[in-house]
Amino acid sequence: MNLDGEPDAEDLEFYRRYGPWEPVDPVGAEQLMAGYREPWWIVGGYAIEAFTRTARRHEDCDVVIFARHLDIFRAHFESRFHLWAVGSGALRPLDDRFPELPDWAGQVWLREHALAPWRLDCIVNPDQDGRWQSKRDEAHVADLDQITWVDDRGIRYLNPEVTLLFKAKQAREKDRLDLEAAWPRLAPQQRTWLRDAVQRMYPEHPWNERLARA
Repeated sequence: MNLDGEPDAEDLEFYRRYGPWEPVDPVGAEQLMAGYREPWWIVGGYAIEAFTRTARRHEDCDVVIFARHLDIFRAHFESRFHLWAVGSGALRPLDDRFPELPDWAGQVWLREHALAPWRLDCIVNPDQDGRWQSKRDEAHVADLDQITWVDDRGIRYLNPEVTLLFKAKQAREKDRLDLEAAWPRLAPQQRTWLRDAVQRMYPEHPWNERLARA
């Protein structure tokens, strides 16, 4: 999807193959997750928007849960939605017949039925003894309260510097715009962490020059 919100060729090909999206926003995600008792949080573009208060169009809303709570997540949604394991360009039902994510899947998509649009994209996150563990860097382990923040509505988001590190892998135009919106608002220690992490993980990354500037 381009920055004006219009589907591009890649989007149209996706729709032909998998069906359209009609995603919720963070408030809609909060409503869908109401009653789910385990931790969940939002990452991606909406996490940056919540931090910066700079609005832009979004393709979807990325909700995250711990992998250890997948059965609870299924129980919360399966009476209302069909759940599908997603990864590596493949989809497989997530149900009583296939209750676990295959090795190639790291996300779960939800829709009401085969003719309905996809509504929610859930990323399944590893943990280490109940603590958050980065999917980019297994050595990065932290308490969830240290790696996320909560807005006035009680919606939890991944910290902006960590969100931007995830975005650095693809470095699309929208990711660059999110970096520019967030960078002036980051605390000095957040800037230092992001600068060091991108340099260490992606030493040839085009962002490194930008991050080196104040």
